[in-house]
Amino acid sequence: MAAQSNDKDLSELLKKVHNGAWQLPEFQRSWVWDDTRVTKLLESLLSGYPMGAIMNLEYGNNSINFKYRLFTGVDSKYASVVPEGLILDGQQRLTTLYQALYCQKPVKTCLPLNRDKEIERYYYINMQEIVKDDMDVLDCILSIPADKKQKEDIGRTITLDLSTRQKEFENFYYPVNILYDPVEVGNWMTQYYQYHNYDPAAVKLYTEFLQMVITPLQSYKIPVIQLTKDTSKEAVCQIFENVNTGGVPLTVFELVTAIYASDGFNLREDWVKIQNECKTSLKVNLLKAIEPHYFLMAMALLVSYQNNLTSGSAVTCKKRDILKMALKDYMSNRNALVNGFKLANNFLVHLGIYSTRDLPYETQLIPLAAIFAFDETHSKMLNMPHAKDKLANWFWCGVFGELYGGANETRFATDVAGVLSWVAGGSEPDTVVRSSFNAIRLLSLTTRNSAAYKGVMALILKESPLDFMTGQKMDVASYLNEKTDIHHIYPEIQCQNANYPENKWNSVINKTPIYASTNRSIGGRLPSDYIKTMANKGLSDQQIDDALASHMVNPTLLRSDDFFAYVTDRATRILNRIEKAMGKAVSGRNSVETIREFGQAI
Repeated sequence: MAAQSNDKDLSELLKKVHNGAWQLPEFQRSWVWDDTRVTKLLESLLSGYPMGAIMNLEYGNNSINFKYRLFTGVDSKYASVVPEGLILDGQQRLTTLYQALYCQKPVKTCLPLNRDKEIERYYYINMQEIVKDDMDVLDCILSIPADKKQKEDIGRTITLDLSTRQKEFENFYYPVNILYDPVEVGNWMTQYYQYHNYDPAAVKLYTEFLQMVITPLQSYKIPVIQLTKDTSKEAVCQIFENVNTGGVPLTVFELVTAIYASDGFNLREDWVKIQNECKTSLKVNLLKAIEPHYFLMAMALLVSYQNNLTSGSAVTCKKRDILKMALKDYMSNRNALVNGFKLANNFLVHLGIYSTRDLPYETQLIPLAAIFAFDETHSKMLNMPHAKDKLANWFWCGVFGELYGGANETRFATDVAGVLSWVAGGSEPDTVVRSSFNAIRLLSLTTRNSAAYKGVMALILKESPLDFMTGQKMDVASYLNEKTDIHHIYPEIQCQNANYPENKWNSVINKTPIYASTNRSIGGRLPSDYIKTMANKGLSDQQIDDALASHMVNPTLLRSDDFFAYVTDRATRILNRIEKAMGKAVSGRNSVETIREFGQAI
């Protein structure tokens, strides 16, 4: 990639915008400047202040095949023009200057405090004011409605009329949209002189205006950074993100959308179809949490893994790999990957994850979907006995090893290859090997902010625990219908009153999924008290014990309000369940720190 920087006449830049020589990549946002920002930019221009560089990407006969579009306001007859450059930075400024200074149509802008209210404006310079020594440039700029009439009294009184050329001469207002049209500038001057009968004062005013405004504006220069054709798509994405710090960050999905659009495929519309398909076909739709660029990352994993098997190329899903992914690869794998995400969704529901807020890591769905997509279309190994047990072990190792925070493309790639190899009889994947969970970590798991916290709750739900007050199974339907949430088993108020250590009563050790109605029945009472309510609801002692035990609680210890014994016992039960889920031992169960906190090994 090479870049050059040169100062260019603003008139030349606006001409390139006007005839379609410069256009915008499709991923650029629409022009959004309000009337006040337009006048402020004109103020900077008239003051001779620099306005920052324009960044242009050389286009044509290169690898960057973005779909492009004309600047707002440019005549559609230029839509067939193949541009020589695409503007990466400076769109808003160039569009504003083009519409106000070059385009003969009124500027379509909006009110500063109401962006939904579109207005049309022309802009003028007050000639008599701009030449004064003590003038305020902003006060010399007039924004006037499209009919060129300024009105008061709810439109009944016209205070300034510039609707004809003669009225412009009469009121000494110069239209800024002719400044870069030499013919119009000359005609306006001639007619102005004729209108005023070559009055010396009028001639003097125009001469001063010409020297102070017209000549400097016509020679105004803007630095242009020119990127050459060999600039990579990845570099374009990074450059755009760097220069677009004040706007909405550009995603790789938008870049790929622009690339595929040049081949007539609308990726954004296809993503909407995929979302709707998942919404209608899944009883529990965890895929609502999936961002569109996650889908592309999973696609890159799937495509690169398939290529790896035939050519030995690396399995990867970095930004540059996604940008290089051909439309034909997307189309040939699209349905398989959608199905892979659906299978991944249902697999997680089977593991006790019933809502998007309870999903430990959204990012872990990326390799999981790619694994299912490949297996369904190629190997069918996940249908073999114990294969899904290994897949579950890998998933829980990622959760309790807390290895999937952020978009870790390297781990995604390693795990796709590693898990499929493991299922086929190979060695354990990296995530299983590297994962570890320390017993003392339970005490610091206090909110859903932690993936491991959500993991513990999912392990409880996976076994269909029983509701405390009805004894009914808590399955996915009742979990959602009963507005289930995570609550304290030993009520918070009782723990605070007894001055129990918060790291024990407010940790995952003392929490479990509870129906909203059941939580109201529990209230803030001691366990021995609300257990009586369970009996009053019609549950036998055995049913009460079964309900408590299904939440990994020792009924005897809870009945006796023995808080510390109950906490130690439940911590032990949770760790046993975590070990089973991960398929490996939990560390630190008999460490000095664990014994200090719990009084014994757990």
